[in-house]
Amino acid sequence: MLAVVETHPVQYHAPVYRAVQQQFGIPVTAIYGSDFSVAGYRDAEFGATFAWDTDLLSGYTSIFLTRSAPGTAPDLHTLATDGLREALRSVNPRATMVVGYSPRFHRVAWREARALGRPVLFRGETTDVAVKRAWPVAVARDAALRLAYRRCAACLYIGEHSRAHFDRHGVGRDRLFFSPYCIDESTFAASEDVREGLRRAGRDEMSVPDTAVVLLYSGKLSARKGIDLLIPAVARLPEDVRARVVVALLGEGELRARMIEDGARAGVTVKPLCFRNQRERSRFYHAADLLVLPSRASETWGLVTNEALLHGLPVVVSDRVGCAPDLVTDGSTGAVFAAESVESLAAALSRVWPLVGRADVREASRRRAADYSLMRAAEGIAHAYRRVVAPAPTLR
Repeated sequence: MLAVVETHPVQYHAPVYRAVQQQFGIPVTAIYGSDFSVAGYRDAEFGATFAWDTDLLSGYTSIFLTRSAPGTAPDLHTLATDGLREALRSVNPRATMVVGYSPRFHRVAWREARALGRPVLFRGETTDVAVKRAWPVAVARDAALRLAYRRCAACLYIGEHSRAHFDRHGVGRDRLFFSPYCIDESTFAASEDVREGLRRAGRDEMSVPDTAVVLLYSGKLSARKGIDLLIPAVARLPEDVRARVVVALLGEGELRARMIEDGARAGVTVKPLCFRNQRERSRFYHAADLLVLPSRASETWGLVTNEALLHGLPVVVSDRVGCAPDLVTDGSTGAVFAAESVESLAAALSRVWPLVGRADVREASRRRAADYSLMRAAEGIAHAYRRVVAPAPTLR
């Protein structure tokens, strides 16, 4: 049996644990610090209160160390680990998987998992490009991570930046397993068969004409996401191109009002759509013509990129988005630009413009998304688990 220790049920992780158990026959017990993502909570960066509209608990066993009142969420940096040691010993797994080293909850989980004397697997959002660190901090961090990774029986990399991170920290290829970051495809209506109907529904809801080219942003409307670059970049496009552009904002956050004001000043149409849960998003992806994710920091992967590609959209992402080398190929599935550069973003939009509305681009985008599927993620975990718990060969 595999134990997973995590702060709370995550909509992109829970389906993977379910698949590990149901598709690969490995019983999974997740020990969660809190249930707030199931009970419903207010996300400060989104500025919205919600509960995820997908099943986060069935198909595997879950244990909660604490329960939250609906609408509240604990501070993850101070989330208590009381009862974690006892829970792990009660579960008595053959191996334990930890999924990060920040916040403190994950570091305690790592320590308690090692104390069991069983193999420890690590699958986290590892990258060396999402955050710029001062030299002394980077050196100290590298030393601590090298020591931590040496104590892991297996490290699971979610993409190319993640693999390079483990390579740089001395993790041998014999301990590396590919378990890509992924979405649960079943929560979306993403196929070409339903595209036309949902595209019409989404455009009608936004009051967008057929001739418009919709640039979709999906996520938190915050400075770290770099969305303040989007209107100035669109304003640099040729007049005949700019006149057709509609910027759709699928999210909430502190920059919402500024984006609307910037659009009005620049003569760029902005459609604020507010936050939508996962099962509500497909009509907006189909209504759009490309996704833009201009993050400037802390975008260790960018799962909205997977979502957009699954719906056949080309994508424009900054070079600080973790999935860029995995999912974005210039001239095929989108373009990558230099983070924080309006000029580079405008150039990337111009390069992607010829990809808009093409059936072959939609097919290529969906093929790329399929390479980073839920089944491949679960398969990687199953492979690593079986490798580390397999009994040693008997000497004759």
